[in-house]
Amino acid sequence: MVQSRPSHLLALTLTLIFSFFLGSRAQLSSTFYDSTCSNVSTIVRNIVQQAQSKDARIVASLTRLHFHDCFVNGCDGSLLLDDSSSIQSEKGAAPNNNSARGFDVVDNIKTAVESACPGVVSCADVLALAAEASVNLAGGPTWTVLLGRRDGTTASFSGANNLPSPRDPVSTLRSKFSNVGLSDTDLVTLSDDDDDGDDDEVQELTHLEEQSALFSVTGSTTSITVAAQTPA
Repeated sequence: MVQSRPSHLLALTLTLIFSFFLGSRAQLSSTFYDSTCSNVSTIVRNIVQQAQSKDARIVASLTRLHFHDCFVNGCDGSLLLDDSSSIQSEKGAAPNNNSARGFDVVDNIKTAVESACPGVVSCADVLALAAEASVNLAGGPTWTVLLGRRDGTTASFSGANNLPSPRDPVSTLRSKFSNVGLSDTDLVTLSDDDDDGDDDEVQELTHLEEQSALFSVTGSTTSITVAAQTPA
């Protein structure tokens, strides 16, 4: 297994990023589905684990989906929306087109969740849970996922085209991260170590780290501090 960062740093980065995007937009709770779909986390993890047994890279890809979703107008599941008469899908944006993958696994998760708990769990929460399960199944940390996101009804094609790119100059990356509340420290932490390998697996693992970091950015300073002190 390729690893470009120590697991404790990845754990901190992941926890920080996922917390940030969540807390600023809604009152989320780890117990949100306790009375309506108490086994949702188990359902999601089982499907991700099944997918991983057939495709080891899928855990990085699923985490990347969550990152790409959250970076554009918050974690609202808008990346999953298809083209329609009123929507230009984010899937067709340059950073996602022929690159973002794992949508079929997300569909499988949603089907299983709907079978158990019809009309209860949002697609945005499915992505969040899938990202946490993916990181853990890849050998990374686990964390308590805050839930209760609402699904977006519109997409931002232009926003998706503005996702951070490894080809962006540093000044552009700083601006993109700053625009979503992330600091230069976050940028450095999330940046690729740029090892010699350039195969798909290494690239996906790099994206996994980037995505992880984005989750904490949306949270408050307090939640970030607590997350940093939580054992992996």
